[in-house]
Amino acid sequence: MRVVSLEGVIDEFEALTKDAGRTQRETLQKILEQNGEAEYLQKFGLGGRTDPESFKASIPLATHCDLEPYIQRIADGDTSPVLTGKPISSISLSSGTTQGRPKFIPFNDELVRTTMQIYRTSFAFRNREYPIGNGKALQFIYGSKQAKTKGGLIATTATTNVYRSEQFKPTMKDIQSQCTSPDEVIFGSDFQQSLYCHLLCGLIYSDEVQLVSSTFAHSIVHAFRTFEQVWEELCTDIREGVLSSRITLPSVREAVSKLLSPNPSLADSIRSKCVRLSNWYGVIPGLWPNAKYVYGIMTGSMEPYSKKLRHYAGGLPLMSSDYGSSEGWIGANVNPSVPPELASFAVLPDIGFFEFIPLEKPKGLQQLPKTASTVHYTESEPVGLTQVEVGKEYEIVITNFAGLYRYRLGDVVRVAGFHNSTPELQFICRRSLVLSINIDKNTEKDLQMVVQEAAKLLAAEKLEVVDFTSHVDTSTEPGHYVIFWELSSDTTDEVLRSCCDILDLSFIDAGYVGSRKTGAIGALELRVVRRGTFEKILEHHLGLGSALSQYKPPRFVGLSNSKVLQILCRNVTGCYFSAAYAI
Repeated sequence: MRVVSLEGVIDEFEALTKDAGRTQRETLQKILEQNGEAEYLQKFGLGGRTDPESFKASIPLATHCDLEPYIQRIADGDTSPVLTGKPISSISLSSGTTQGRPKFIPFNDELVRTTMQIYRTSFAFRNREYPIGNGKALQFIYGSKQAKTKGGLIATTATTNVYRSEQFKPTMKDIQSQCTSPDEVIFGSDFQQSLYCHLLCGLIYSDEVQLVSSTFAHSIVHAFRTFEQVWEELCTDIREGVLSSRITLPSVREAVSKLLSPNPSLADSIRSKCVRLSNWYGVIPGLWPNAKYVYGIMTGSMEPYSKKLRHYAGGLPLMSSDYGSSEGWIGANVNPSVPPELASFAVLPDIGFFEFIPLEKPKGLQQLPKTASTVHYTESEPVGLTQVEVGKEYEIVITNFAGLYRYRLGDVVRVAGFHNSTPELQFICRRSLVLSINIDKNTEKDLQMVVQEAAKLLAAEKLEVVDFTSHVDTSTEPGHYVIFWELSSDTTDEVLRSCCDILDLSFIDAGYVGSRKTGAIGALELRVVRRGTFEKILEHHLGLGSALSQYKPPRFVGLSNSKVLQILCRNVTGCYFSAAYAI
C-alpha cells in the first residue's frame, strides 16, 4: 500500500467512528435488509422493521445452543433462507479445545470482507508507528483439514476459510505481509513438516523479513521451541541446498526445494549467530535483523506465553493483534505501541451490530478483592455501543452478516476509553467458569494468575512452566482441584511441594477459601507430566481438524474431554498434594 492509501484507511476509520451510533443504526439496517426473509427473523415477527428498538424488543438474546439447530439444518443442506438471505458459503469450526468438540458457525463472504477491513485498519495504525518497507513476513500460519458437511458445505477452521479466500493474498500484499512460505506449506497436511518449512523459508529470506507473526502467541512460541531442536538440520539444508528427508509430502517438498540452492555463507552466518545466543534470548532479531516487531493475539488465554515470547523477541516490540472470535471480528488495535498486557481494541461500528450486557458485583461481594472470580455478576439490560461507560465491565452481544443474531459471545470486556465515539475494549476473560465444585467459582484468568504466582518459585530454580491445564476431580469425596504442569526440566520434590502449596493458597475466591477451610473441597493436587505431553494434546486436536494457528491449549479438561484427560493422566510423573490448609 502507498502511504496515501494507508492514510485513507485511517481517514475512513475516523469517519466511521466519529458518529458510531449512526453507523451502528445503518449497519443493523443493512444486516436486517439483507436477511429479512430469514426464517429465524420471521419467527419472531420483526415484520421488516430495521430500527434497533424494534430489533431488541422482538429478537431474544441467544447462545450457540439456541442457534445450533438452525446452523445444523444449513450444514445438512437446507438451502432455504434459514438464518441469512445470502447463501452460507461454508462452515467455520471453533477450536473445540474446551469441550472436546468444535462448534459449527456459519461463514460467508461478508465475514471475509470484515476480516480484510480489520487487517487493513490495524496495519494502517501499526505502520504509522512502526513503518516497514517492501519485504516479507515470517508467518506461522496453517490451513486445517477440510471436510464436507452432509449438505456439501466445506467445514474447516475460520482461519482456513480466510486463508483460502480470494481476498487474502491481495490484502497481504497491500499490507506488506506476504508470507515467506509458499501456499503448499501453509496448506500442508502435516503441521510438523509445515512448521519446519516455515522456519526454513524464513531463514532463506532472512534479510527480507519485516515482521514475525501468527494468529496466536502460542504458535510463535511453539515455533521457536521447535527451532531450538532443529536449527542445525536447517543449517545443513541451507548449506547443501537439499531439503531434509523429514519432508515427505510431495507438494511441500517440491515447492520448498525450488527456493533452495547451496548457500554455505548463509548457513555459517546462522550457525555463528545461534551459538552466540544465551539460552536463545533474542533469537528473532538475531536471525531476522530487519524485523520491526512480533505480532499476534497475546491477550486472554495467550497471556501466559508473553514472557517466553519476550525472551525470544529480545528488544523487539510485541504487539497484540486484533480482537475477534470464530463468530466474527469486533475491534482493531489502533494503539500498537501499548504493551500486550494493556492492549485495547477499538470497535469497528460497521462490521456488526454490538450490544453490551452490563455486569456488576452483587452487593454482598463488594468487600472482596476484584479478581475475575470474585466478580460474580448480576446483569442489566443490554446497552448500545455508544452507551457503555469507561471502567465498567460488559458481556458482548453481536449481530453479524453471517446470521448470528443477538449472539452472546461469552467474553467479559472492560471499557478502557473511547476513540472518537466508539469504545476501546480490554479483554478480561471468558465468562464461563473453569473450576467449580460447589460455591467456588474460578475462571481461566484466575487460573492464569495462580500459576503465574507459583511459577515465581520455579524462576529461582531457572525453570519454567512450558504449559498447564486444570481438572476437577470429583471421583473422591470431597472433590478437589487438579493442576497439570509440564516443566522445562526436572526439579526436586521439595520445590514442587512448595509450588503446590502456593497454587492452593493463590486461589483467593471466597467460595474456594471457605470451602478449603471447612474441608468441603479437598487439598489441591499438582500433577507433573512428561515433557512433550502438551505436544501430544496439540497433535490430538490437530487430528480432529483444528489448525495450529487457531489452536488454544485447553485450560480446563472435563470428563467430556476424555481423550485429552487420558493423555494427561498417562503421562504423569509425579503427584503432590497441598498441605496449605492442613490443621
